[in-house]
Amino acid sequence: MHKTSRITLAALALTGCCTALAQSNVAIYGRINTSIEHQKVGDRSVTAMVNNNSRIGFIGREDLGNGLRAGFKLEGGFQSDTGAGMLNGGGFSFGRSSHVYLSGNFGKVQLGRAGGSSYDYVADYGVLDEPNHDTGTVSDALYYGVTRGTNGISYSTPNIAGLIVEAALSMHEKDPSSDMKNSVDLSAIWGRGNWNFGAGYTKRGERNQWGLRASYTYEAFEIGAYIQRADDPVSGSVCNRATGGCGTRNSGRVNTMYTTGPSQFVIGYGWAGSWSEQRDSDAKQIMLGYNYHLSKRTKVYALFTKYDNAKNAKYGYSFNGGVGYGQDARSLGVGLRHAF
Repeated sequence: MHKTSRITLAALALTGCCTALAQSNVAIYGRINTSIEHQKVGDRSVTAMVNNNSRIGFIGREDLGNGLRAGFKLEGGFQSDTGAGMLNGGGFSFGRSSHVYLSGNFGKVQLGRAGGSSYDYVADYGVLDEPNHDTGTVSDALYYGVTRGTNGISYSTPNIAGLIVEAALSMHEKDPSSDMKNSVDLSAIWGRGNWNFGAGYTKRGERNQWGLRASYTYEAFEIGAYIQRADDPVSGSVCNRATGGCGTRNSGRVNTMYTTGPSQFVIGYGWAGSWSEQRDSDAKQIMLGYNYHLSKRTKVYALFTKYDNAKNAKYGYSFNGGVGYGQDARSLGVGLRHAF
């Protein structure tokens, strides 16, 4: 009798669980992206296994009726080469994204942690995301980002004739470990036919950035380019200035990709001018990439990148000991990415 009751209760609990899941529609997703590269910075070199922003996440959505939906996203990064989390000591957190939203015919309201859309719409859209999702050594280190993603509230409009506009505010909450400055992010994206355009503006205290992008697709070819204006009167570390800020500078990037069957060939060039308050703080980057897609979720790839830094610039990638002012950096490697 007790055994039958326990089985019945278990069946009822399982039925309730499945009903809840059917209503909320939760999914697990992620990406593991690992490469083996020979890296050289200045006169130092190393052959290393490199994690390229591997992550795992959970997304969920509930249909509330009348076109209204609620949902969430939790995403955290981890080191695919060691298995450790991204926090100091190897801990894991949902530091990449942690937010809840409400959407409908009015647009979308979102609360929590998320990246600024000015970066997504300008520097990380389409071919500018290639060949490796703007991650790792071939990522764009010349783009100047000033957005804080935490404690954020954002609103994005519905798609109106191909146009979406988004506004976001990130609050510092008087956190003594932060710079005690709120962050404002404004962005827009518009597509028509083979063309797509993006624009973004970010302000965090006295630091600002403006960006514009254009992308065009013609059959197997895709090209994208952006230009950015940055203003940093606060921090001198990015331009080797002991006191005061770096001032203003312009930067830009052009990427092009040719696709044939499962193969993609990518060429990119980026530049950053000298800051107005510091001479010889300019840099250039070239990037070559090849992707071979084994399926929609799995690819193998090869990459090469080289940064040329002037004597007061230190752009580049994560490297043991860091990239010093005036040091050039380059990397050659192959990798494997699997999405789930």
